[in-house]
Amino acid sequence: MKLYFSRHGESEANRLRIISNRDLPHPLTEAGRLQAEALAERLRGKPLTRIYASPILRARQTGESLSAALTVPLELTDGLREPDCGVLEGRGDPQAWSEHKSWLDAWLDGQKRDQGPQGGETYNTVRGRFIRFVMDLAGKFGESPAEFILVTHGAVMLFGLPGMVEGLDARYLLEHGLDHAGLLVVEYKGGILTYRE
Repeated sequence: MKLYFSRHGESEANRLRIISNRDLPHPLTEAGRLQAEALAERLRGKPLTRIYASPILRARQTGESLSAALTVPLELTDGLREPDCGVLEGRGDPQAWSEHKSWLDAWLDGQKRDQGPQGGETYNTVRGRFIRFVMDLAGKFGESPAEFILVTHGAVMLFGLPGMVEGLDARYLLEHGLDHAGLLVVEYKGGILTYRE
């Protein structure tokens, strides 16, 4: 089985610097739509079975663009949904971003992983649902030639992939792997998920 992980294209929330993880009305920007089109071209010709996407608008629109361009069915799944940031949702003020960063830093340092912003989710909740989804795919399609696109969010990949996929750690992802509509290729073989490119 081969998995193509991609972050959604650029959204209005990215451009406006608004925390928007509850499917607030922040669609893809024109740049984000072009990024999704370019990603479809990179994937053209691959024997893709299905596209899975987070239901949050920017990921859903990226998935819809890929599905239309590649004529591959799209399925939305909460397993790929971005962390709910509770009281920080819909905000873009410096205080909100400072608190957001403090949670991210703590989680990446291995601290407070069972805690989160007031009314929001924890690192362990997000990582747990992501890993369950990916391992369910592995259980169903493991050694088969099936190939899937998983359209998700930077935080989900950052919390979920290290420790589950050989060859990927948080530092590498922060430096190289979280571009809008970028691509991380992971292969499942012999019971192990391995980063390929």
